[in-house]
Amino acid sequence: MELGDLVEYLENKTILITGGAGFVAKMFVEKILRTQPNVKKLYVLLRPSQCNSPPQRFQTQVMEKELFRLLRAKWGKEFDSFIWERVEAVGGDISDENLGIKDAILRDHMFKHIDFIVNCAATTDFFERYDVALATNTIGIYNILNFAKKCLKLKKLLHLSTAYVCGEKEGIISEKAFEFGETLTKTFTKLDFKIEKELVAHQLSQLRETKTSEAAINANMRELGTERAKHFGWPNTYVFTKAMGEMCVEQFKDDVPTIILRPTMIVSTYKEPFPGWIEGLRTMDTLIVGIGKGKLPFFLGIPNVALDLIPGDMVVNAMILSMVFGEGGMIYHVGSSIKNPVYISEIRNYIHRYFIENPLFDHKKENPITVHKIILLQHISTLNIYIAIRYLLPLKILEMVVSLPYLRCYKDVYAKNMRKLQTIMRFIQIYKPYVLFNMIFDDTNCEGLRENKVKGSRNLELMETFNFDPNSIDWEDYIINTHIPGLIKYVII
Repeated sequence: MELGDLVEYLENKTILITGGAGFVAKMFVEKILRTQPNVKKLYVLLRPSQCNSPPQRFQTQVMEKELFRLLRAKWGKEFDSFIWERVEAVGGDISDENLGIKDAILRDHMFKHIDFIVNCAATTDFFERYDVALATNTIGIYNILNFAKKCLKLKKLLHLSTAYVCGEKEGIISEKAFEFGETLTKTFTKLDFKIEKELVAHQLSQLRETKTSEAAINANMRELGTERAKHFGWPNTYVFTKAMGEMCVEQFKDDVPTIILRPTMIVSTYKEPFPGWIEGLRTMDTLIVGIGKGKLPFFLGIPNVALDLIPGDMVVNAMILSMVFGEGGMIYHVGSSIKNPVYISEIRNYIHRYFIENPLFDHKKENPITVHKIILLQHISTLNIYIAIRYLLPLKILEMVVSLPYLRCYKDVYAKNMRKLQTIMRFIQIYKPYVLFNMIFDDTNCEGLRENKVKGSRNLELMETFNFDPNSIDWEDYIINTHIPGLIKYVII
């Protein structure tokens, strides 16, 4: 089957998409409906809400987004009926057995008709509560596999992971599967998600027996996630639980044909359905906003380390092609660092240039915010010295000053500067694994898809529609003229 057959192949197919309200899932749904309007059914799994039914959630959190404007323009007054004839919003949660789908008749119907399962459900908070992250990113995968085994027509299960399951490694990172129990550090303890689940349950039970407050339980669960991640060699709870999710795939897939897709840092759309669409602050966007608002004078980062970015529409294109053409058991890195890297120093310069030419305004909308090119500190030791001299020493002096009765008017100044430092340090804690380690993600398997199915196609329009080649990106033009304007339009304003 060639690229030209792709759209026709998706005709009359039934796809289950989990995490339906998420950034990638929305783009996936829009792309399928736009390129193959004769798809039979898209089951979109959404977590139950006390306020809104699954169809109401899909309406407000998916359909009404700007992302769907091309479809809305094409179908006009028939847009709603077009969507609801093809989409069924299903209440459920992958952390529960049978994905939390209560309706037995609906479940049986799904088991008989689903052709593909696309798992986009995840909690992406780097320092999420361990019980929450484990339930969604790990145990959820186990539940999806059990659900998939009951689907009589299933052709493929596509699991959306992250390239950063590799931890804090340097050099070329291969498209290689984890072995069950594998760790990134030498430890006598074998990694087993069932043991981790028991550990969480025991700790929660103890906390509740001692009538610990919910705030304290929340903090304890967050600390436990970070502690367990670092014990086994991962930098944060998110990538740790995603790595265990991949181990579940390898250990429990049995005869289910699975694909694992590992995107790097997903940014706004490159071209499809239009350039610059984004939702929420993602990856480097906190840095962009911090610089644009003049709140980020310094940051941690090695100038010649590549920050591996990939536009969201390219990720979706890779998902569709790997879902249809990929062989069961394959792992695909979707990123740019090996083919068309963009370096931290370049990104800093592009952001600085944008806000020099297009400054944001203060909260009163009166004065443009002055931006300075941020200082990049290349080592933790250098960072600590810089912070001590530039921030901690002046703050200590200011703390002593405000303790004097007649100088308490400076208390707000002290508090404001302390909050600013704490915010910067929180950003640094999040980004440290990605700005100090020169990770280059091998994409041999992904390149095989491009070479065999996209580049060889005679249908130029389809080649453009399903393009996921990072070589086609001019990073300077994309960041300055597409990504930052999109971020400002859809997120900041």
